[in-house]
Amino acid sequence: MKKFFIITLAIVFFSVGNAFAHFQMIIPNTDVITSSKYLNLKLNYIFMHPFEQSYLNMVAPIEAGVYFNGKKHIFTKSLTSYKINDKLAWKSAYKVKRPGDYIFYVIPKPYFEPAEEIFIQHITKVVVNSFYLENGWDKKIGLKAEIVPLTRPYGLWKGNTFRGMVLKDGKPVPFAEVEVEIFNDKGIKAPNDTFITQVIKTDANGIFTYSFPFAGWWGFAALMEGDKMIEKDGKKYPVELGAVFWLKVYDTK
Repeated sequence: MKKFFIITLAIVFFSVGNAFAHFQMIIPNTDVITSSKYLNLKLNYIFMHPFEQSYLNMVAPIEAGVYFNGKKHIFTKSLTSYKINDKLAWKSAYKVKRPGDYIFYVIPKPYFEPAEEIFIQHITKVVVNSFYLENGWDKKIGLKAEIVPLTRPYGLWKGNTFRGMVLKDGKPVPFAEVEVEIFNDKGIKAPNDTFITQVIKTDANGIFTYSFPFAGWWGFAALMEGDKMIEKDGKKYPVELGAVFWLKVYDTK
């Protein structure tokens, strides 16, 4: 009986340790446009475990667009699908016409995670600056859940510290859990699984802080409960609502 208990406990621990974090991603081909060759911006929309480089299917999103100079431009219908590691992803192109800060966002359809018995919906943003005019990177854009940067989200060195505020329905979310991962395309090795997803929390004002140990694309996923249940196969499941933000960190050369 004792041996059976130890084996069962080990299986439980192993399963928990491998329940890696999900991240919705928007990755542009540059975060700062400095020449005309990037004016036709390319964006990729991916759902995955970024540290492990493990991809998941992403169905067509509810909405994709950009916020610029106080206005939203929705271009969901212009997205096209493609496969990466046999998983469905999406891409789009956007022609940048003026200098300034462009906030790209996506509202994905909820994804059912049977292992956790929840639906996951991670509303995601990324900021692209054009020709150094800084005129809106810190704006909230009216999403159900979003992270508003308090540190300029571009021009970041390895070792810099980033601060952001988590909002739900436009209001700060105190003590929310924020998962942090790097898009690990350089093959960083984690000493153990606790290093894969960094976990921090917002303070009483909904603000979090994180310092970057490596260069690369970094994602922040602030997790909170959704307001509605979703029915599947005759059973209702809760929704994990996520506010996700991506930014790029650079190394010295």
